[in-house]
Amino acid sequence: MCKVIAIANQKGGVGKTTTTSNLGIGLAKQGKRVLLIDADAQGSLTASLGFREPDKLEETLATVMSSIINDEEIELDYGILKHDEGIELMPGNIELSGLEVSLVNVMSRELVLRSYIEQIKDKYDYILIDCMPSLGMITINVFACADSILIPVQAAYLPVKGLEQLIKTIGRVKRQINPKLTIDGILLTMVDNRTNYAKDISSMLAENYKDRVRIFKNSIPISVRVLFVSLSEPKSLLFLQIK
Repeated sequence: MCKVIAIANQKGGVGKTTTTSNLGIGLAKQGKRVLLIDADAQGSLTASLGFREPDKLEETLATVMSSIINDEEIELDYGILKHDEGIELMPGNIELSGLEVSLVNVMSRELVLRSYIEQIKDKYDYILIDCMPSLGMITINVFACADSILIPVQAAYLPVKGLEQLIKTIGRVKRQINPKLTIDGILLTMVDNRTNYAKDISSMLAENYKDRVRIFKNSIPISVRVLFVSLSEPKSLLFLQIK
C-alpha cells in the first residue's frame, strides 16, 4: 500500500525541500520504493538532487499534468529520473507556473495530479511531494491526492504565525475534495536550542496548535549536517513516526 505524503508550507525557506529529499533517501535506505515529486516551479528539489538545470528538462511534472489535461496517454515511467541514492524523481521546473494559470479553466482542475498518482502509486511504497510556497492550484492538486501532510516550520515568529491559513486550507480540502486527508504533524526546523527565542517559539507553537495538530518531539537543529546524521539514528528517524 503506497502512502502519499505532501511536504507543505506556504512560507518559503522553512526546510520543505531538505525535509523531502532526506526523508525520501532515508526511506530508500530502509528498502522502501520511493518516488519524490517536485511540485515547485523553482525546481529546488530537482536541483538539490543533482539535476542542476531543471528548466532545460523536457519531461517534467508540468508536461505530465498537461498530458492528463489533454487526455493523452503516457508511459508509467515517463519523465521519471533515477538517482544514485535509490530514489526516483519526477522533476519540476518553471513550466509549473504557466500550468497553474491554465488550470483555472480545466474541468475537475483540483484532481489532475490525482489522476496521475492513481496510475503510478502501485509501483511505490511512498510518494513524497515537495510543494511550492503558496496555496495555489498546484498545491491544492497535491492536497487532493495526498494521504497526509507534513508541515515543516522554521523556529521563527512569522512562519509560525502563518500556519493558521495553511491549516484552514487543509481543512477545506478535506471537507470538499479529499476526506482521507490528515496532517502527520508539524516539524520544527532550523532550531537554535541555545537561544530563549527558539524556546519561546516552540512554546507558542504548542500553545496554539497542540490540541489540533501533532507536534513532533524531534526537531531539526540549525545545522547543515543534522538531517544526514538523523537518518543514521533509527530512534530519531522522522519517517518511523509517520508510517
